[in-house]
Amino acid sequence: MRAWRVHENGEPGEVMRLDEVGTPTPGEGQLLLKVRAANINFPDALLCRGQYQVRPPLPFTPGVEICGETEDGRRVIATPALPHGGFAEYVVVDAAGVLPAPEALDDAEAAALHIGYQTGWFGLHRRAHLEAGETLLVHAAAGGVGSAAVQLGKAAGATVIGVVGGPEKARTARELGCDLVIDRHGEDIVAKVKEATGGRGADVVYDPVGGDAYAKSVKCVAFEGRIVVVGFASGSIPSPGLNHALVKNYSIVGLHWGLYNTMDPAAVLACHQELTELAAEGAIRPLVSERVAMKDAADAVQRVADGTTTGRVVVVPEGTAR
Repeated sequence: MRAWRVHENGEPGEVMRLDEVGTPTPGEGQLLLKVRAANINFPDALLCRGQYQVRPPLPFTPGVEICGETEDGRRVIATPALPHGGFAEYVVVDAAGVLPAPEALDDAEAAALHIGYQTGWFGLHRRAHLEAGETLLVHAAAGGVGSAAVQLGKAAGATVIGVVGGPEKARTARELGCDLVIDRHGEDIVAKVKEATGGRGADVVYDPVGGDAYAKSVKCVAFEGRIVVVGFASGSIPSPGLNHALVKNYSIVGLHWGLYNTMDPAAVLACHQELTELAAEGAIRPLVSERVAMKDAADAVQRVADGTTTGRVVVVPEGTAR
């Protein structure tokens, strides 16, 4: 079978190589899946660069999220275990972590549902306890992680303010349902948030960016607001001023969604059931901006790494890309 492999760390477009390898054999408690679609996540780029918290041995196949087909024809979603990731024609996964693909979503959409939407749900509901009527500020609102938070925020009854970079991403954020869109390239985030909230600020901030986004967030978070730290796509990890959190009465909460798979797997299953229901109702639908062929996966991962994409870019079998 064909599989993309990283033989040395570096930029995805330079170090990913399409190889012919043997089809994996499932062990006890595992399933062999035919990959129907593999969603590209920012951690895939970090894995290539050797900058992720997990560093699989070289060579490895990236791709942490797929929609696959079991040998008996069931359509499922799964997170392949590294070093044998999802940018391959077949993968082996732990049977206990396999979930049914929602019928309301096609293969590419289903592949993009799991990590981003689980992260959004746990961040907004489990960590920040978002309530209907509150104001949610989402950074990188047109990106894969941010777009999920926007849809989940709207589904929860929040007023959603999206921060984006550029007019094209602003259009996407509006289509996703943002009540207000702020283009950070030409608009003052802090001033716009305070204006929109009558000076109160955002009750919840969802931040997958870090760096300057976090610095702006602490200036426009509301009294008893919650800043959810999801990641650092900017490449800059901020150093919070705890004295500032003290005098403004806001909370800084971290979210490592993957930890729930080991610490509270029942909560992950319950979340998937709720996401499936929301998808059936049409309240959420992963924004798949591109479906790229297997042969173009390295270039697509590089574009996600560079931050030039909107929504989700998904690798699909040849003949179904568009």
